Amino acid sequence: MSGLYIFLVVLILIVCVLLALVVLVQNSKGGGLAANFSAPNQIMGVRKTTDFLEKATWGLAIALMVLSLAATATIHAGQKSNVETTEVTATEPVAAPMSQTAAPVASEAAPAKAPAN
Repeated sequence: MSGLYIFLVVLILIVCVLLALVVLVQNSKGGGLAANFSAPNQIMGVRKTTDFLEKATWGLAIALMVLSLAATATIHAGQKSNVETTEVTATEPVAAPMSQTAAPVASEAAPAKAPAN
């Protein structure tokens, strides 16, 4: 594996942990971390904290998708295609595998003999 792929995987893991933390800090009913800032003279008020957490969630989610696509492109770019590396040197016909051969089928024209009593 290439060094760039490993670097992207480490970044993906960091983004996943940060995204989980940001989501856990939020409260679906408007509370969460933003509810602790109830003093009117705070630098970041309740609304600004909620906006920051929402923007951080969206930013981390987009970063996760972009990094995942980049890691996928990186791992496939380092591999050569089978078409480019395969040489055609077949001089003999290749036999079919046993699993693909048909089993002998009993003919319907000649019924099987019944055992004599």
